[in-house]
Amino acid sequence: MTTTAQLPKELRDFYEDPAVPVASGASRSLRQARMLAAALGTGKAHTILDIGCGDGTAAATAAPLLKGHRIVGVDWSQDALKRARAHLTYAIRGELTGEGLPFGTGSADAVLFSEVIEHLVDPDAALDEIRRVLRPGGHLMLSTPNLAAWYNRALLLAGVQPVFSEVSLRAIHGRPGTEVVGHLRLYTARALREFVGAAGFEVVRVEGAPFHGVPRPLRPLDRLACARPSLASILLLHARRT
Repeated sequence: MTTTAQLPKELRDFYEDPAVPVASGASRSLRQARMLAAALGTGKAHTILDIGCGDGTAAATAAPLLKGHRIVGVDWSQDALKRARAHLTYAIRGELTGEGLPFGTGSADAVLFSEVIEHLVDPDAALDEIRRVLRPGGHLMLSTPNLAAWYNRALLLAGVQPVFSEVSLRAIHGRPGTEVVGHLRLYTARALREFVGAAGFEVVRVEGAPFHGVPRPLRPLDRLACARPSLASILLLHARRT
């Protein structure tokens, strides 16, 4: 999760806090890894950048499905990188804006961009930098919470603040849940497709993934909703650099 796009100091301090959640669960990581493994195919080693790798647990979960490929964790937080190095062979400090990522143009075959874009002040600049480091035809695997998740539609009808949205970094106000996670941007499936397409990518497909924070009695319904990405908790987008 942890990356920066000209963040004010308060947000930087917030994302440096090890208690801030860094991913939506192992199910999302595994589904995303399967999508990427199928896109990369077999027979050649590829370089995969996990941008906003956080503590590295999501990449470690995906690694068994991406054997033979080199996964490089990238984060701006030194604390996150220290923890990530327990899971990843390569973990490098880098930013999406300002100095930019420490990689040459067209040097990466794929980018994992998981639970990051919703935290960015300037997501447009972030996708520009990702496009720069990807080779033509390279793969972008992006995941983010779905503003139009099935339960958010019901909550809005009841006048309740949607899950994943936040009005404060200090406390939860007006929505279910107990964790403040620092979301600044939220996307529907349609908005995400259009946004990524406008940034110079060809969207291949969008899939859905469940959210670990859904109450246990509702989890079977949450898994069923994955069949229709527009209703799923988490959006998994696969795009190719044009």
